[in-house]
Amino acid sequence: MDTKKLRQKILDLAIHGKLVPQDPNDEPASVLLERIKVEKERLIKEGKIKRTKKSAKSSDTPHYPYLLPKGWEWCKLEDIAYVASGSTPSKESFVSNGIPYIKMYNLRNQKIDFDFKPQYIKTETHNGKLQRSRTEVGDLIMNIVGPPLGKLAIIPPSLPQANFNQAAVLIRPLLHKAILTKYLFYYLSEMSEINSISTKGSAGQVNISLTQSQNMRVPLPPLSEQKRIIAELECYFDLISTIEQSQSDLQDTIKQAKNKILDLAIHGILVSQDPNDEPASELLKRINPKAETTCDNGHYPQLPKGWCKCRLENIVEYEQPQAYIVNSTDYDDRYLTPVLTAGKSFVIGYTNETEGIYQNTPCIIFDDFTTDSKLVNFSFKVKSSAMKILKVAEDIEIEYVAMFMSITRLIGDTHKRYWISEYSKLCMPIPPKEEQKRIINAVNAMFEKLDAIMEDL
Repeated sequence: MDTKKLRQKILDLAIHGKLVPQDPNDEPASVLLERIKVEKERLIKEGKIKRTKKSAKSSDTPHYPYLLPKGWEWCKLEDIAYVASGSTPSKESFVSNGIPYIKMYNLRNQKIDFDFKPQYIKTETHNGKLQRSRTEVGDLIMNIVGPPLGKLAIIPPSLPQANFNQAAVLIRPLLHKAILTKYLFYYLSEMSEINSISTKGSAGQVNISLTQSQNMRVPLPPLSEQKRIIAELECYFDLISTIEQSQSDLQDTIKQAKNKILDLAIHGILVSQDPNDEPASELLKRINPKAETTCDNGHYPQLPKGWCKCRLENIVEYEQPQAYIVNSTDYDDRYLTPVLTAGKSFVIGYTNETEGIYQNTPCIIFDDFTTDSKLVNFSFKVKSSAMKILKVAEDIEIEYVAMFMSITRLIGDTHKRYWISEYSKLCMPIPPKEEQKRIINAVNAMFEKLDAIMEDL
């Protein structure tokens, strides 16, 4: 189940007035707007907020993207909320303990995470030069510089006083704050309005101006319907979160199951032994007659009969990647040759370079610093020199070696290269060649079933 798309669809229904039924007895949004207008004029008269300067680009008759249900009204964000930009204090204003200063990296998962890299400013700066960007509990913060745009968060009670930087705007509803803030949070989370007004700068940075934020179009339902929409959304999203947690737990279980399968495989427990198989000791003698091997059950009674142990360096040769490093990082999915890293990202882009392509596959790429590894059976280029390209001896199944390496990592406290000094010296259990094939077939069959379960999540 694609829960991200499900959330998006539910939000889409909500902002179009299709998530909950309309009630003809609800006070129309037009009446709500009139009350907010009166409150806004009062606040302006008392000097608590300033009247927004009319933009030369703004229109008195804006285009609205879709028809609204009866009782709803289109309005501008500034019609119903105080909208202000953030501020940047001087370096001298930052202190070790003061008023929390919110940066955009503190907007995480649509919440304020001030425990992540907290910064503070002086109280006099907060109440002085940065007065306009002081937040209150229940304010909505939206980033206006990306990518990505669409980071939103409601100021929690744990931050009774705070300030924020210039990459965001504050949205404070003028009436019915608790309800309108939540409604606006969900409306803006749908992203269609944000995407429609965002602009791209010369450096490829997407942004929204303060004026654009103030002029955002808002489909405003009756207040009672807003409450119903919020309640319905929270019900749906709680359910989706439960599904996502279950998916995450199952994904963790599947990952653990795969690791257990591989562990059983390299210990000779996954498939049965065949006494007719050529012992691994004979196989290794052909590969490297001078290599030291620990055979059968003499010193390692945990090994099945016919198995041996030997160092990786006795069955694996390495090649430095310098000849295959990509010259340009101007990647494009239309290009043909993948650029690889041994880490989680694996394929980091595609290049149109035609020289220096590694083609002697299959091979294993090995990150010399993290000891991550990947089996590769297609031509490629690499990102950096922090990698070894490994070739396995002809009589050893490379997939079996890749299985061993995928669950065998060395992570130390120091930033160093591991292959030559440590990793290549690791002893690896080697089954007979025919048993290697049986192990590979069994593992692939099990993984195929587990992957099918993952795809259905």
